[in-house]
Amino acid sequence: MVTLAPPSPALVQAVPLLILVLGFLHCGPPAVGAQNDTEPLVLEGKCLVVCDSAPSAEPSSSGGALGMSVRSGSGRVAFSAVRNTNHEPSEMSNRTMTIYFDQILVNVGGHFDPARSIFVAPKKGVYSFSFHVVKVYNRQTIQVSLVLNSWPVLSAFAGDQDVTREAATNAGLVLMERGDKTSLKLERGNLMGGWKYSTFSGFLVFPL
Repeated sequence: MVTLAPPSPALVQAVPLLILVLGFLHCGPPAVGAQNDTEPLVLEGKCLVVCDSAPSAEPSSSGGALGMSVRSGSGRVAFSAVRNTNHEPSEMSNRTMTIYFDQILVNVGGHFDPARSIFVAPKKGVYSFSFHVVKVYNRQTIQVSLVLNSWPVLSAFAGDQDVTREAATNAGLVLMERGDKTSLKLERGNLMGGWKYSTFSGFLVFPL
């Protein structure tokens, strides 16, 4: 019969350190500068590293068992359009009352339709819009509205009779549902010249 001697106190103290070292080798060294990384880290084993300081508000379809979300470019929505020329055919804005913008500066996500000059919301959220519509040599008042599904939500006018160049301009936040449409409408007056200095812009502030 063999009698085993009890472990020495030094060996007992060394066991937790050995376990810690083995866990370090299994998981790998901690990420350096992970707060500034834009790519998500892959979770391996039981090591959990959170590297995204500003995660997306939307849950990821591949979040895994932990339900973690990762930053995605799919939520970025923005557009900006301008008039390319001073004049337009008579069958456009002065007849349909829709103000058209034929040159696209930015259309992230492709949700602004340049043919109809209509923005379609891809998701429910708070959106920011601004517009600047110029009239030239037109001694009358023009009124321009940002319409949401054909209903005016923001309006502006230009009606000074003593100036040759004036702009109807406004900006604000709008709550939109998915599929809602916004555009600019000429509520009053006629647009003649000066269009080249007119702009229409918007972007998604945050989804809901």
